[in-house]
This record gives sequence, structure tokens and C-alpha cells, in this order.
Amino acid sequence: MKVEGGKAVYGAAVGILMLEARFPRIPGDMGNAASWDFPVHYRVVRDASPDRVVRRAAEGLLPAFVAAAQDLVATGADGITTNCGFLSLFQRELAAAVGVPVAASSLMQVAPVAALLPPGRRPGILTISASTLTPAHLEAAGVPADTPIGTTEGGREFTRAILGDAPELDIAAARADNVEAARALVAAHPDLGALVLECTNMAPYAHAIRQAVGLPVFSAHGFVSWFQSGLAPRRFPDP
Repeated sequence: MKVEGGKAVYGAAVGILMLEARFPRIPGDMGNAASWDFPVHYRVVRDASPDRVVRRAAEGLLPAFVAAAQDLVATGADGITTNCGFLSLFQRELAAAVGVPVAASSLMQVAPVAALLPPGRRPGILTISASTLTPAHLEAAGVPADTPIGTTEGGREFTRAILGDAPELDIAAARADNVEAARALVAAHPDLGALVLECTNMAPYAHAIRQAVGLPVFSAHGFVSWFQSGLAPRRFPDP
């Protein structure tokens, strides 16, 4: 039996571009390696702070993200994703630079989720920062401009801790912020049929949101798991 080489590292298909941050990454968060049922590659993009990426449109960071993505592919990644939904802005440039599939943002789920819903229903977005989620972010991810958007801004913990890169996180308060924001979004838009979580750090609270609003909830964790299933399909034994 012969095998072919060409990679430095084998057995991990997904490469994750990480912001440079110190806030706690709890299970379910993309930056917690225990969140995955499969191995992944990580690269931290230096100087890509949560504030700079989310509140300042990742200004000046495209070359660093491209270089990190190229390094992941050279190491062995078969596909690239990121740990911030606001990086939809870099989808086209990253895909052009690396030559492998790129899933830059959880927002890319909005269009396929809309296709799943019955007539008269549409998805809504829950984001960490509605004030800086621009039409450009939505357009880059193929999201209709009139999609309803809810946010954890103004809450007690979640947005403050993540975008402020706080060294401590009150999980119960962060969960409450997400649940309350989801409830407010659904109450304001009775035609919603599902929610898409823009922020990858919201994934640990997806179950609580689902229980609170009674709608399907699509997170970055589920998105990347689906991405992985295409990059490395499960092999089933012959009957």
C-alpha cells in the first residue's frame, strides 16, 4: 500500500483563523478545542482584537488574515473558517488567496436557512454588535438587507466581556443576555422561523435560546461541523 504526502500535519481538515483575545472560551466556543468532535488547526491573527474586528471593520487586517490562512493551508488544512461573523468582509479575498473552500462567517447560513423555512417565515440574526453590523457585512455573506437583527448590546455581560476582551466571564449573565435579546427579536418580528447566531461566542447559549424562543437556532458550531462533513465525509463500512 502506498500513500501520498504533501502536508506537514495530517488528520485535521478545518483550519480556524482566531482573533487575538484573552476572554474565557468556554465549551461550545470555537476557540475551545474540546468543542469539536474532530481535530482542527488553529492560527491566531496577531493584533486582530475583538474591538478592532467588530467595531472597526477589521481595518488594516486583511493581509494578516490572508497570510494566516495561507499558512494553515500549507500546514494541512483543507478548508478555512474564522471565529468572528464580522469577517464576512474578507470572504472573497480569503477564498481567492487560499484556493480551498472558505466559510468566513456564520452569517453565510442565513440564505440556506431561509430556504428551509415554510412560506411566510424568515430567519433573524442575533449579533454581538448591531450598531457596527453594516450592510457591507450582510452583502458579503449573501444576507438580504431587510433581515431582522437583534443584539446583546446593552446587556449586562456578553457584549461587554467579549468585545472588551475581559479576563473573566459571568456565564449565567452572558446566557441571560443572549436569551433576552433573542426573545426581544422574536417578539418584534412574529414572522421569524429561525435564528442565526452571528457571533461564534454565542454557540454555548444556542440550547438556552432554542428553549426560550421555541425556534431552530443555527450557530457557528453547527456551521463548521457541517463544513467539516464536506471536507472529510464520514466513511461507512460496507454492509
